[in-house]
Amino acid sequence: MEIRTERVQIDVGGEGMAAFVARPDAAGVRPAVIVFMEVFGVNSHIRDVTERVAREGYVAIAPDFFHRTGPGLELGYGEADMQEGIGHLMKLQADQMIADARATLAYARSRDDVAGDRIGCMGFCIGGHMTYLTACETDVKAAASYYGGGIATEPGPGGAPSTVSRTPGITGRICCYFGGQDAMIPMDQVETIRKALEDAGARHEIHVYPEADHGFHCDQRATYHEASARDAWGHTLRLFREELGG
Repeated sequence: MEIRTERVQIDVGGEGMAAFVARPDAAGVRPAVIVFMEVFGVNSHIRDVTERVAREGYVAIAPDFFHRTGPGLELGYGEADMQEGIGHLMKLQADQMIADARATLAYARSRDDVAGDRIGCMGFCIGGHMTYLTACETDVKAAASYYGGGIATEPGPGGAPSTVSRTPGITGRICCYFGGQDAMIPMDQVETIRKALEDAGARHEIHVYPEADHGFHCDQRATYHEASARDAWGHTLRLFREELGG
């Protein structure tokens, strides 16, 4: 499917947050998917994922939720890049993250080419955390959280209540993907998330890939695991088709 891309600014409480948008070239009103970045910013990998989502028939929007501390940040995957990204990660505040998610939803609904009642989200690493938090705090219909770190730890971002404690707020359907070799997200945290989703009665799936490590979906990282990435992507597309249409 042919697509078009653009750079936009999203208003968040009077401040601008940049976002990368990819959409099908053909006219029409379509479901939307918000793509939440890793600590490396809206870099070439996140833009590639956003374009892949658009080729499936969705308006895809990747907001820069580091816009307060590192606007326009685009990093690679070396150790220095990782440390710089973590520095911005440590400055995140849950209330600001929620504000960014709500602003992106409002922007999507303001577009003439978006069906405002059919919006989902997905994300990786801190973006996976952002995806889970967005599912808890907004009315997104579908959420695909890839190796979201810190969801089950106390406290949450900026000293807020843990994100997993917000699980009863989920009204849509959520799929979570984890690597069995991921030391950053131990299996006890995965089980805490699983139990919270079960206790909340949320429609959910949890997929653990025994051979995969953190970052297994990113084909620019040493931890890329093709089989796991392909399987998770298939589940994600099915989630969006079933919950958003398109």
